[in-house]
Amino acid sequence: MPATALRCRICETEFPLDPVGVCARCFGPLEPVYDVEEQRRTVTRESIAAGPLSIWRYAGLLPVAAPAEHRLPPGFTPLVRAHRLESALGVGELWLKLDTANPTHSFKDRVAAVACAKAQELGLRTLACTSTGNLANAVAARAAAEGLESAVLCPASLEPEKLVATAVYGTTIYAVEGSYDDCSRLSVELSFELDWGFVNVGLRAYYAEGSKTLAFEIAEQLGWTTPDVVVAPIASGAMFSKVNKGFGELLELGLVEGDRPRLVGGQAEGCSPVAAAWESDAERVKPVKANTIARSLAIGSPADGELALATARATGGAVHAVPEDEIADDIALLAETTGVFGETAPGVTLGALREAVRRGEVGKDDRVVLLVTGDGLKTPGVVADRLQPTVVEPDADSILERLGVSL
Repeated sequence: MPATALRCRICETEFPLDPVGVCARCFGPLEPVYDVEEQRRTVTRESIAAGPLSIWRYAGLLPVAAPAEHRLPPGFTPLVRAHRLESALGVGELWLKLDTANPTHSFKDRVAAVACAKAQELGLRTLACTSTGNLANAVAARAAAEGLESAVLCPASLEPEKLVATAVYGTTIYAVEGSYDDCSRLSVELSFELDWGFVNVGLRAYYAEGSKTLAFEIAEQLGWTTPDVVVAPIASGAMFSKVNKGFGELLELGLVEGDRPRLVGGQAEGCSPVAAAWESDAERVKPVKANTIARSLAIGSPADGELALATARATGGAVHAVPEDEIADDIALLAETTGVFGETAPGVTLGALREAVRRGEVGKDDRVVLLVTGDGLKTPGVVADRLQPTVVEPDADSILERLGVSL
């Protein structure tokens, strides 16, 4: 395992590889530090190719050792070309990274697996989280696969499909009468009192690194080259910034050819603090009260919002807010042109790409990867009005008559 310490992103104080959420000196976020020279010696394209078809093929680039037994392993999800959609949008190439193929049908299986590996290393017996739905599914399933207890804190207003898809694993669900940000505050408070592995509190430094595997897989699946643009949703901002970090690490190690991609982020207009800061050219992200149908992105006070903002600026990308009344249309556009049914987050992501194309930020010379981070079956109510069946009698002639076919 090449990780050697945790380092504060703000004051650069280093700490041991413990379950520490924030810097004890300045309360800044912590990041794993790696032995880059060791990685240069041991991590090669060949060593990666010899690994399992999951995130654990990149264990040498992660802050935890690969588990001895790979139970329900996430990752190495399909990267598919979207010819019809790329033509409709006017981009050179459009690829879809289908994280709907993960065990609980979202990218959160990646981060939950890394956090769980650290929790088990520490001897923790309960895995816990705050979630807008997808992470709850992933944590509950991961705990079930590993024989651990689990508990999740979710807003009580969450989509019932996501709550049922969490409860089925035998977890304890605390449905909080409040927002995600209320749940997050409760998790922080409880983490001081309970011997649980809160994946997005004490284990956050490890958990967030799991998102780098998206970048690793995209580069490998594109023949160890980088795309020009990656489009992703922004909620806490962690995944958006970690994808950028993943490409940076591959470039530093000489494992990939090309330049660092431009990162374009999407937020729903009803919860768009990062997009608002981008549009106003502000340095700080101001918290907002979430009011959006894209509940998986409904984080009004994003922990890594300013890092996401800095990532967009540093890569020459952008962050766009997508109008609430366009999200369902974008979900439908993705489905009708590619056969891929994404939840509200991919709808927002596609909306951000459309806006970037409209503004001339992405065009016909670009190779673009759009992250499909969650399955549409988790949020079917958003597009329920599309269900308008043609009711017919059980008679072939009546259907032929409707079709204007002469009898």
